[in-house]
Amino acid sequence: MTLAVTPLNDVGLWARSNLLVVILLIVGAILVTRFANWVSNHITGSIDRQAEQTDVLVRSEAMKHRHAVTQVVTWTILVLIYCLTAVLVVRLLGFPISGFVAPATVAGVALGFGAQRVVQDLLSGFFIVTERQYGFGDVVRLAAIGTTPTTGTVEEVTLRITRIRSLDGEVITTPNGQIVQVTNLSRDWARAVIDVPVPVSADVTRVNDVLRAVCDEAFDDDKLRPLLLDPPSVMGIESIEVDQVNVRVVARCLPGKQFDVGRSLRARITIRLAREGITVAPALGTDESGGTD
Repeated sequence: MTLAVTPLNDVGLWARSNLLVVILLIVGAILVTRFANWVSNHITGSIDRQAEQTDVLVRSEAMKHRHAVTQVVTWTILVLIYCLTAVLVVRLLGFPISGFVAPATVAGVALGFGAQRVVQDLLSGFFIVTERQYGFGDVVRLAAIGTTPTTGTVEEVTLRITRIRSLDGEVITTPNGQIVQVTNLSRDWARAVIDVPVPVSADVTRVNDVLRAVCDEAFDDDKLRPLLLDPPSVMGIESIEVDQVNVRVVARCLPGKQFDVGRSLRARITIRLAREGITVAPALGTDESGGTD
């Protein structure tokens, strides 16, 4: 389809013909982008409602992947709409596209060297989505080049950036090409690990019995039971230091719920040990992590 180009020397004729087409193109692009955003929000909302109906505590891996794919496809469609509209408007304004070929080639080469990082971000984002490294709603720890690792909940994944919200409520945006390591804390299942420090003079057998009783009570609790995949277990002495030994308790739980489970178990252990007259060393250590089957 060939579009007729009206020279700008006849402003009146141009305003009555091509100007109207340009306005319609711009308005149409705005309407299409809004429609694309509406469809994207409708799809993601449907995914969220389905997740709430199936399990209010955890999203399935397929749902998180579909959520991320929807965001990426929407972003790609919007970029294509903007580029196509810009080309058509330039043609209607009377500028021959062929005249831009040579400058565009030079500019493309220059941008190719300057935009290597952008291309790297896009390729990294493509592999993040296709390999299902993480998705919307996952709790991840991202290690980027030149920065300290950050932990938070994934709120947006596109081909170029990953946006997470930290535990303090901060929104952190990281280019995908700068991410060197991803630790997914909510993949399939997670694990709360609590190291209980007790003095070396304490009766370790009695401490183990008390901790097992706490684990049984926690698994029988109506509020904590839905978060646990199996009863918490006492692994025994994990390490020996000069004035204390660390007894490890492990609980396998739903993805993303290891923090809640860990806090609840630490509170229960502290209260129960104090009731039994067992002195606890300065603080309860914890190492909460995720895992896969």
